[in-house]
Amino acid sequence: MKRSFSLPYKIRFSDCDPAGIVFYPQYFVMFNDLLEAWVDSILEGGFAGYIGRAKFGMPIVHLEADFTAVSQMGDDVYLELEVVRLGTKSFTLEYRCIGQNGDPRMKVQQTLVTTSLETHCSIPIPEELNVAIQYFLNASAQERSSESPSPQAISTQEPTTTNELSSSNEGTQKQRSTL
Repeated sequence: MKRSFSLPYKIRFSDCDPAGIVFYPQYFVMFNDLLEAWVDSILEGGFAGYIGRAKFGMPIVHLEADFTAVSQMGDDVYLELEVVRLGTKSFTLEYRCIGQNGDPRMKVQQTLVTTSLETHCSIPIPEELNVAIQYFLNASAQERSSESPSPQAISTQEPTTTNELSSSNEGTQKQRSTL
């Protein structure tokens, strides 16, 4: 079963260029906010604890983006994150911006490496983060993995990892499965 982390997002004036569509660098800001929310939901102490207190970094070492449709000011979209690869010192995430009707707007694949903020050298992914990332691997990747952690080993926040029921502007309801 594919697992993803998803949050609703309203495209704001501050996200847009003078044409009223998302200025492309703003997607990277949105996806970084999504990454922080995901880490907040899977690790004790959240992103601030991981980066600030534990002194671990997760810099980007590769980034690839596809823009497929515009998002305009006022649009309600979903920002989604999925783990697509887990290595010993790095992992790859796929981010998607999806419109209310399921139309893809933008997709990014991003590889992050774990580092020590003291030495700025790569380090093995810390165990707590590794276990949490393994839980979010898609089904085909999990089958190749030697161990599959139990959901009890991971602290999560309910609304972002369960089915969400949302209403569109027309008042119709749509089920969006994120687990």
